[in-house]
Amino acid sequence: MTAHTRLLGKVAPTLMELSAEATRIRKGEIAKPFREIAPLSLRVHELAMRCTWQVHDLSISQYPAMKDGAVNLAHLAGECAQISLAATLCTLAVHHRTEILLSDNADSTPATSRDQLRRAVAEIQKAASTYGAVAQQLSRRLASPAARDEDRQLIADTQRPGSQQVPSTPPVPSPRRRV
Repeated sequence: MTAHTRLLGKVAPTLMELSAEATRIRKGEIAKPFREIAPLSLRVHELAMRCTWQVHDLSISQYPAMKDGAVNLAHLAGECAQISLAATLCTLAVHHRTEILLSDNADSTPATSRDQLRRAVAEIQKAASTYGAVAQQLSRRLASPAARDEDRQLIADTQRPGSQQVPSTPPVPSPRRRV
């Protein structure tokens, strides 16, 4: 868990760096979107993949059995989607800026791309906040002997034969039929 905590703790600062970079690009002319926006888009996509792998690894570890582990895992999964959305918004910003090369009636200003980058920054900052909070909470639990003992007991309870296992994914609700 210590390694996961360390990795979780690195995500928030990385997201804030990406947010600052997106803001800087947004304030510029965005004259060369492949040179200016594409590297940002690639970095955000790469981070989204790393975060998704980490959520997967946490989901198959003992983390879901720990206190608030399953809930935090659900929050992290949601933030992975937000980071992925931010990456897509960056890609769209590239597209909107290059559209003028293909279409005569395209917006020749970077307004649409700036809006996409603004939305990407909002998603990135929200994800950074959640990642920071979850990393801090897990770090505190690992530093507290009482919390570690509580988590060991919770994990042991889920590993007993016949005990209720904590699902790694929430159950899919059955569709309701209208009468």
